[in-house]
Amino acid sequence: MELEKVIRTRRSVRKFANKPVEREKINACLEAARLAPSACNSQPWHYIVVDDPQVKEKFCEQAFSGVYNMSKWVASAPVIVAVVSDRGNFTSRIGNFFRRTEFYLVDQGISGEHFVLRAHDLGLGTCWIGWFNSDKAEQFFKLPKGKKIEHLFAVGYPSDTAAADKPHPRRPFEEMVSYNEYK
Repeated sequence: MELEKVIRTRRSVRKFANKPVEREKINACLEAARLAPSACNSQPWHYIVVDDPQVKEKFCEQAFSGVYNMSKWVASAPVIVAVVSDRGNFTSRIGNFFRRTEFYLVDQGISGEHFVLRAHDLGLGTCWIGWFNSDKAEQFFKLPKGKKIEHLFAVGYPSDTAAADKPHPRRPFEEMVSYNEYK
């Protein structure tokens, strides 16, 4: 698929077909994510792929309990990918301090977008998930101190109804762009 078409047609998918996702496709998405640029080449990410149905069920019981129950639909995705943060290398952390910007989060966003665009290119649907119990998710994976799951991806083949969904409207170009001054 042409890159512009991938960008114009990619959208969040929340309804998945009851069809397993080939590991080769997940690995292709992970390779795209791995190749993403990052501040000071820190590569501040680690991806955990959950594709075993029993592990996924137990993970979802933890991650989507209580106030996070509204995200329990994620359990219907054949694959869930957890993105674990690393605060970056020493040089990038110095930049974080002086700029008051968490560059590792920007870097994860770039890497994550590589993942979801490649997934769409391969015919998969994805949805970024930010509403989950990160403490319980981190305990589930026994993450070491200092590591945090920043977001998840639900991944699978879109259901027939999801495939027919149209992208949400976007603001006009003129409202989001100005040249040489802020308007």
